[in-house]
Amino acid sequence: MRIGDYRQSYAHDEAIWATPTARAWLAALLLVLLLFPFTANGYIVGLACVLGINIIAAAGLNIMTGYTGLISLGHAAYMGVGCYTAAWLAQRGIPFYLTLPAAGLMSALLGLVVGIPSLRIKGLYLAVATLAMQFILIFVFREWESVTGGVRGVTVPDASLFGFELDNDYRMYYVILPCAALLLLAARNLFRTRVGRAFIAIRDRDISAEVLGIDLFRYKLLSFAIGSFYAGVAGALLGYFYRAMTPEYFTLGLSVFYLAAIIVGGLGSMLGTIFGAVFMTLVPEVLRAGVSFVAQWAPRATEILSPIREIVFGALIVGFLIFEPHGLNEAWRRVRRFFHLWPFRA
Repeated sequence: MRIGDYRQSYAHDEAIWATPTARAWLAALLLVLLLFPFTANGYIVGLACVLGINIIAAAGLNIMTGYTGLISLGHAAYMGVGCYTAAWLAQRGIPFYLTLPAAGLMSALLGLVVGIPSLRIKGLYLAVATLAMQFILIFVFREWESVTGGVRGVTVPDASLFGFELDNDYRMYYVILPCAALLLLAARNLFRTRVGRAFIAIRDRDISAEVLGIDLFRYKLLSFAIGSFYAGVAGALLGYFYRAMTPEYFTLGLSVFYLAAIIVGGLGSMLGTIFGAVFMTLVPEVLRAGVSFVAQWAPRATEILSPIREIVFGALIVGFLIFEPHGLNEAWRRVRRFFHLWPFRA
């Protein structure tokens, strides 16, 4: 039974996985993820790749919105910049291990530009400013045909890593999985540093943070840059995964998708980021599978139930906001606390 958390050293207090049990569960999870493609079909592996990309993008948005309090409705545009940057470089023979960070850096530069107004405006006004950038970049994606291919889109060459062709979903899985794990670990460690704590201070009370000596302009720009870098990497991986992208993918709906993911999962939590991305990615698939199952006995079920599926999905999101405003991460925390204290009550 756990009755408290006794810390024997500063290193123990700072450890991400502080107990042998936590480390054992982590090792088991990594083993399952490594063996997963050998037991799943191509569709499930492809869905896992999309889920990994969504986790990376949602982590970037959570850094900006959940940890720093900077609302962004232009996250999809940052992903688009990363995707088109990777495609443009790949078409000119630049190797994958260079195009991926280059895509992230290009999106980070855009994030710095978008973050400049954040010193003067915040809240709803900042959301409107990022929304304007979303529409501006969608226009650029559609009209700059020499780079983006216009409305027809762009073809992304197959990725190649040290001569190993990443030409199918199974091989891409073993690239996307390490990228997602490393970026999540980096984000988790970020908030154990001075920079991460400055982000949290700005979110909680920016005026008090400035009084304490935190440079608001510097750290807000840094938050935008880091969050946009994650989005750029996710966009580049998305381009390599689908091998062809059009501007219609990076619309406002995708930005709202990621915003809903971090709200459902839990703002200000990397574990909540994972939960939210899993929910937003898998629940529509489960509902779609349910409609297909019913359609085996009712031919018109797809026509009748497809709109209802979207309503159910929206109702689930609203339900979380009403009954679990702190997201799935808080629900998981309560479950863990119950088993830690069992058979006693919390």
